[in-house]
Amino acid sequence: MRIIFWGTPEYSIASLDIFIKSKHDVIGVVSQPDKKRSRGNKLISSPVKSFAEQESIKIYTPAKIKDNIQFINELKSLSCDLFIVIAYGKILPKEILEIPKFGCWNAHASLLPRWRGAAPIQWSLIKGDEFTGVGIMKMNEELDTGDLLLEEIIKIDNDDNLNTLSEKLSILSAKLFLNATSLIEENIKKNSNSQLIKQSILRREITYARMIEKSDYKVVWRNEAFKISQKIKALYPRANTTFRGKNLKIIKIKVLSKEIKNEKYPLINNYSKPGIILAVIENEGMIISTKTDPIILLEAKLEGKNISSKNQLIQQLKPTVGDFFSD
Repeated sequence: MRIIFWGTPEYSIASLDIFIKSKHDVIGVVSQPDKKRSRGNKLISSPVKSFAEQESIKIYTPAKIKDNIQFINELKSLSCDLFIVIAYGKILPKEILEIPKFGCWNAHASLLPRWRGAAPIQWSLIKGDEFTGVGIMKMNEELDTGDLLLEEIIKIDNDDNLNTLSEKLSILSAKLFLNATSLIEENIKKNSNSQLIKQSILRREITYARMIEKSDYKVVWRNEAFKISQKIKALYPRANTTFRGKNLKIIKIKVLSKEIKNEKYPLINNYSKPGIILAVIENEGMIISTKTDPIILLEAKLEGKNISSKNQLIQQLKPTVGDFFSD
């Protein structure tokens, strides 16, 4: 089938790569326009655009897609069978959804209808979901409400963060989408949509994964230790706090449950005030109070410095018991 691929971030590349290597013909790639992404205001291409350039595929980067008559007419002229959409970054309007002969299809990284929206991986981690997955969905004009063709569920491991879980779901999306195209071809031959499943029959909670905002990255020490841990994993490596007036990115922590604390640090008690350094442990890190269990800060990045851990982190911060971190 003749395919146009829509995607922007690194996450989308595994799927683009698998389709390029498949029997299908990827005749074009649509990605977000170049953006100023670094110091010096240098324009940087999206990861998908850079990858497509290496593969010598025709690339489109329209500043807008709605009511863009020239772009829409060019898409129509390509006689495309399928649009495949993975993390493109904009909602496709009706006039674009109606162009491909066999529809627009999306791989969404959640168990729909849970976490419809822009940041499903982050919110599944923030809320401590036990499972997530990927659904291949026929797109419509609404936000992630289309019927599902395929779905696969995976467990979220305790040590998963945004990077590790995104990588797993990216690979799963690629595999699942390639399988989905075979089913789409079968349905075309049978002139049937019988394999499509409406989200309403799945009897799952409908939740929305709004975009992550700047304020979300702040670690709030007066929260429960579990919530702090989930935020740090979900927003890896950008969750941050302030220490002595400087920004500190929190890369890795460990919650000291009562069992761990009593066994390894029996003299450590959680202060009533969260965000206080309770102890500095050589070759390990700093123990910090929260609303509930204390945590041990294992790895962090002080502004202007590289990521550090253990004694190197202690030497950089020069912490003392009673120092505090601010939200």
